[in-house]
Amino acid sequence: AAVSTTPNGQDENAGILSAGCKPKCSELPLLYPEKAFVGITGTELYLEACRLMEVVPVSHFIQNLAKPYINLNHHGLGPKGVKAIAIALVSNTTVTHLELEDNCILAEGAICITEMLRENSSLQELNMSNNHLDTAGAEAFASLLLDNMSYLHTLQLSGGSHCLCTFVSLQGNYQVKELDLSHNEFSEKGGQLLGQMLASNTALEILDLSWNHLRRKGTVALGTGLRGNGALKILNLSWNGIGNEGALALGEALKVNNVLVHLDISNNQINDEGAKKLCRGLEVNGKLKILKMASNPLTMEGATALLTSVRKNPKSMMEEINISNVLVNETFIKLLDLVCQMRPELDVIYGGVEGCITKIPKQHPNPMKVIQSTGGKKNVNRCCSLCKTNWLISGLIQMSVHPYHKATAIADFHRTLH
Repeated sequence: AAVSTTPNGQDENAGILSAGCKPKCSELPLLYPEKAFVGITGTELYLEACRLMEVVPVSHFIQNLAKPYINLNHHGLGPKGVKAIAIALVSNTTVTHLELEDNCILAEGAICITEMLRENSSLQELNMSNNHLDTAGAEAFASLLLDNMSYLHTLQLSGGSHCLCTFVSLQGNYQVKELDLSHNEFSEKGGQLLGQMLASNTALEILDLSWNHLRRKGTVALGTGLRGNGALKILNLSWNGIGNEGALALGEALKVNNVLVHLDISNNQINDEGAKKLCRGLEVNGKLKILKMASNPLTMEGATALLTSVRKNPKSMMEEINISNVLVNETFIKLLDLVCQMRPELDVIYGGVEGCITKIPKQHPNPMKVIQSTGGKKNVNRCCSLCKTNWLISGLIQMSVHPYHKATAIADFHRTLH
């Protein structure tokens, strides 16, 4: 049987089919000895791969194989199940977005996916989060990114992959535009590698690094790389414990960075002192539009400093400041009104105003009026009878037989009255 090949004469399925679990590349022509490989449909190939891998085919995958989006999150695929899927996608030209989160793929499955990506020319968005990739799996993705051998522009590797090597591989990658590396516990060392990557990467536009324990040293290194970065537009650093020193490093980066438009530093132990250090950058930055600082220990002092920095900066493009946990006072509100007269697009989200009720309690409708408006007096009378009966019966659990009959008689008497 004929086998399709790449321009260099190699079997285009050789990589994925020799990634460490059956079937091997030599077995592929035996799948359909009476046909040419190029004539096999994706569904046929997937079913045969499932048979050889001894896994149950996923009907949802088969039903959507001809569509651009396939969501297989939480399907319990395991490494063998994802191997069968990878085989079916090697030559697929319709699927552009694949979700594989939480499938216990492990390093073995990750290697299969990366080998498939080296051959596939249509897949652009991939979610591999929470799959216990371990070091070998992370290194497989790092190698893929370093070689620029895929068409991916969105990649999610959140949760437990500990892929520090991904940072280094991104230094020379010019394909990936959006990357989620949250919940990976990179620590301060990861922040240092990240700073090196940001200093040289020219493609990455969206980066999520939340919940990574970057802390002070990691954020300082990150800020250094951010100064010379000319591509990153959205950066999420929430839940990293960066503190006031981290805020200072970001403030210094904002003085010279003219690309970043969205910065999330929520839940980072930044107090009023840290906010003032960040303001050094906000006073001169002419690009940042959204600043999220919720759940930091800020007071009126820090909130006022942030608002004043926008007021002082004639080049400011700020549209949103989120300090939703901060309770402000009337003085702050007056300052905000003054700033908004100059910048009507600015929206400051704060917790409330001291001495004021910020929300009117929700008014629930009178149930009797609702019944009257929908059913009339007749239904009201029936409802009253039912309510009285239920009220009487509600206490019958502990009653003896005689009180029960007496309560029932009273209920019947009330019904006759209506």
